[in-house]
Amino acid sequence: MESVAEFFEKFEQRAAENNDAATAPNAIYQFNITGDGGGDYYLDLTKGKTGDFVGKGTHDGPGATITVSDEDWLGMINGTLNPMQAFMSGKIKIDGDMTLAMSLQQVMNLAQD
Repeated sequence: MESVAEFFEKFEQRAAENNDAATAPNAIYQFNITGDGGGDYYLDLTKGKTGDFVGKGTHDGPGATITVSDEDWLGMINGTLNPMQAFMSGKIKIDGDMTLAMSLQQVMNLAQD
């Protein structure tokens, strides 16, 4: 993918096509993506959702907040950066429920081709 925004647009489309997989975590994730191509986004993947999975801005009550640079985010999305190695090396900061953060990879796979 070329941009952070492209990922979230694609995620919204794919989540609407597969509600069960999208809402499996029953959680809200906040993403604070730094850099010129970044932004603040959240995924509302709570049970019963059928649309509006992606929001721009900051959510009041996320279960987990992920802070990462736009470059590292795209590296993880495109498969050139291992998320676990990125976390261990401090490229990703996670606040909140670590269990939710660990389930994030399967959710992110929805937007992959």
